Amino acid sequence: MDGVSALRWHRRPKLRRPVLVAAFEGWNDAGDAASSAARWLADRHDAEHVATIEAEDFFDFTTTRPMVSTGPDGTRHLTWPDTELWAAPTAAGSDLVVLVGHEPHLRWRTYCAAVLEAAEALDASLVLTLGALLSDVPHSRPTAVSGTADDPELIERLHLVRSGYEGPTGIVGVLHATCSQAGRPSASLWASVPTYVSGAPSPKATLALVERAMAVLGLSLPTTDLEIASAAYERQIDELVADDDDTAAYVHGLEEAADDQPSTEADDDLDALADSDPAELVEEVERFLRGD
Repeated sequence: MDGVSALRWHRRPKLRRPVLVAAFEGWNDAGDAASSAARWLADRHDAEHVATIEAEDFFDFTTTRPMVSTGPDGTRHLTWPDTELWAAPTAAGSDLVVLVGHEPHLRWRTYCAAVLEAAEALDASLVLTLGALLSDVPHSRPTAVSGTADDPELIERLHLVRSGYEGPTGIVGVLHATCSQAGRPSASLWASVPTYVSGAPSPKATLALVERAMAVLGLSLPTTDLEIASAAYERQIDELVADDDDTAAYVHGLEEAADDQPSTEADDDLDALADSDPAELVEEVERFLRGD
């Protein structure tokens, strides 16, 4: 791959200083919340598939295998774990590029260089990563979303905090380091997903990430479908928890701890983002990254 880009353009879109929203399935995507939020944003804008980062040099296919399917005409098709980029204009000041892929196994520096190549080719004003982590939070309370960045102007403008985390990191951390070295602005949003429902998709965390991402993007879109799914999710978990006394007691303790946590004043446009201290949320993300 030396000297050859992994990025393949299908069509080079003309966009207005877009925000590149990136989400990676796997370790960074508890409850499928981050990848679902990114795909929701792409779907609501009828985004067009414009580029691919091919998987061949970045994956151990014995671990993440290609998928085979049969089309209506009986033809067999292989689907590889490629990273796809989707682009669309928006009604806000910046257009949208959505990147969704699996966290790669190999050659992370080369992979991140390909993501950066796309951001630079499109003159992206911001690279915004979405993530979700398992945490000791109750499903019955608002989903907390933490946001971090290194640039002081971004921190102030987007109501973020600076992370002091040191330790093991994933592809999200490597991508932000790559952006920083290249002088490309970047920020990260993380939603918390209850540990006791780790195997279930979390539309509630998806909704929280969508709302926070839209605040960053300056968008205002109806989220009725996610709100309905979130309400159904909460009812289903309520029923499961009620059937087990030990789990019910554990969740009740989490609810008490959440209710005792001091809330912070937020900007009027960001009221629904979280009721928790942003610094505490970042510490939770950092504990997750360390594997504590």
